[in-house]
Amino acid sequence: MEFYEVINNRKTVREFEDEPIPTQIIERIIAAAFKAPTNDHMRDWHFIIVRDKNVTAKLLDIIPKGISDDDMEALIKDWNLSDILQQECYRNAVPKQYRMLFDASAIIIPLLKQKTDILHPDNISHLNGFASIWCSIENIFLSVTAEGYGCNLRVPLGNEEEYARDVLGFPNDYFMPCFIGIGKPKSDVAPVKQKEINIKERIHWDKF
Repeated sequence: MEFYEVINNRKTVREFEDEPIPTQIIERIIAAAFKAPTNDHMRDWHFIIVRDKNVTAKLLDIIPKGISDDDMEALIKDWNLSDILQQECYRNAVPKQYRMLFDASAIIIPLLKQKTDILHPDNISHLNGFASIWCSIENIFLSVTAEGYGCNLRVPLGNEEEYARDVLGFPNDYFMPCFIGIGKPKSDVAPVKQKEINIKERIHWDKF
């Protein structure tokens, strides 16, 4: 797949076919993650690949399995989501947070060695390591797309990271930025309409 075709085809997928992903493809995807830029040249990252459905069920047990219509409307109000397209994106995404990970062929858990307090940095440079692993996550998204699969992402809420640490056994000095679900997209799912961006209005030459 040509590079810009990969970028244009990348989208969040929340409904998957029941189809495993070969180990060598997952390893290729993770190898691409390690090609991302890194702040200290050490790439002190690890990736847990969860494929066992028993482990998956335990890992995701903390995530709500749905949301009522009333709670969904309250969330939209509380988060001040005034744009209609944005509201529809959230209405599509929020109820699927559990199933989009449980039904994935694999869940990738990226881990970053914490060298500073990411949640309470002294200055913006203390977030360099955090920024680097997100570059690696973007490589995962693009590699998954190039391999013909789809992916989604959930940032841990509340104590989901500590719960995942207990289930998966990763060390206390590693930080988990997200869950990533990957798999073969279902072909009969209509894409969610996204807001159109006019890039000419967003590009500023030499000054804002």
